[in-house]
Amino acid sequence: MLVSTVPRDVVDAAVAACGVGDRRSGGKLPAHVTAYLTMGLCLFGDDDYEEVATKVTGSLDRWGCWDASWSVPTSSGITQARKRLGRNVFAEIFEGVAQPVGGMLTRGAMLHEWRVLAIDGFDVDLPDTEANAAEFGYAGSGDNRSAYPKARVVALSECGTHAFLAAEVAGYAIGEATLAQRLYGRLRPDELLTADRNFYSFQAWGDAVATGAALLWRAPTGLRLPMIRVLPDGTYLSVLANPKLRARRDALVAAATAGQDIDPADGYLVRVVEYTVPDRVGNGTGELIALITTITAPAEGRADELADTYHQRWEHETGNDQLKTHLRGPGRVLRSRLPDLAHQEIWAWLTVHYAIAVLIARAAEAADIDPDRISFTRALRIIRRTATGTADIPPLSTGLKRYPGSTPRSVASPCPPAGIAPVHVHSNAAATTATASRNPANQPAPATVDQPPS
Repeated sequence: MLVSTVPRDVVDAAVAACGVGDRRSGGKLPAHVTAYLTMGLCLFGDDDYEEVATKVTGSLDRWGCWDASWSVPTSSGITQARKRLGRNVFAEIFEGVAQPVGGMLTRGAMLHEWRVLAIDGFDVDLPDTEANAAEFGYAGSGDNRSAYPKARVVALSECGTHAFLAAEVAGYAIGEATLAQRLYGRLRPDELLTADRNFYSFQAWGDAVATGAALLWRAPTGLRLPMIRVLPDGTYLSVLANPKLRARRDALVAAATAGQDIDPADGYLVRVVEYTVPDRVGNGTGELIALITTITAPAEGRADELADTYHQRWEHETGNDQLKTHLRGPGRVLRSRLPDLAHQEIWAWLTVHYAIAVLIARAAEAADIDPDRISFTRALRIIRRTATGTADIPPLSTGLKRYPGSTPRSVASPCPPAGIAPVHVHSNAAATTATASRNPANQPAPATVDQPPS
């Protein structure tokens, strides 16, 4: 599963880009093996380093990433290898593989021509070491300080598949809105971004609009939305004014009412969709929701469709739950006691979750069902079972060595290149229309799974 979604060439490219490549000599693990072992650590969160290494060597052996003359590395050996790999390699790996997953054949992934995304954040508990505390900080202070240092992650995810497509990682003191600002420029014209009211600012809206993506955000309380024109479906056009305009605000509204073009530096024409959620907080009163969107024509998105699509934003929370509760384990702290390794582990964690989301989405497409109907927990169990299998490793006392011209007991040296996967696949053009990476390196979108790896 990991080798098919995270192919060796992506790993090698990331290692080269970060300048941390090496060869196994003097007992050192090669960088690509360390990368796959690190993903294994995220897949088997309850096991220690040596147990995880023992479990995944069989899979690495089958795909030519493991030399049969090697011994299972010790915990200290893996830690040293992870230190050599550094903090940036897995961010590069994630960017190299994280492509759009949902498509026209994925139920619940699209609104008309737009792939529906959400942006939101979550925090991650880290081991309470001086280094982690200095790098990431705590939540709260004094008696209310959190027990562990916390990293903050803000991510773009697909609502239909729960796959994380882009992310930013920082210390807890860096706010969600600040990290989100770094992600807006990575949106694509065929995407529709949903966002809660906490993410709105005039600059954030402008940065996201500039990408050509469609936007559907909840308006924050107090945002002035002057009514420009009421549309046949009961929604209305309004204008988002640059807060710096002040005295020119009325002139801007008058120009928008007259149908004149608006300079993006001054404001943006939007459509407002308002609806009431009855008894949302359980006190018998309804809550008014006001959505602002770049989809100004009702023919391109009905009011009820937009309200339902905004509700899909909560699927991001499902992805967070899969990541934190099921993949890592409820209430568990990450392993890494050093900041560089903590950054590395978070990106590896996101990469493993992405690989699982791909497998679930492709299985759902094959069965023509919504990916939500496939249990993440069951899929994770299957993946963990197929990832295990100990390689035939000789005892240390044998002194076996690799001699020139000798061949490993499995596939010859390199792992399979991109496109060669340990599953039966067929291409799915409709589901992979957008293949340009959010990273300049353009990697092919994952293929469709007919059956799980055996």
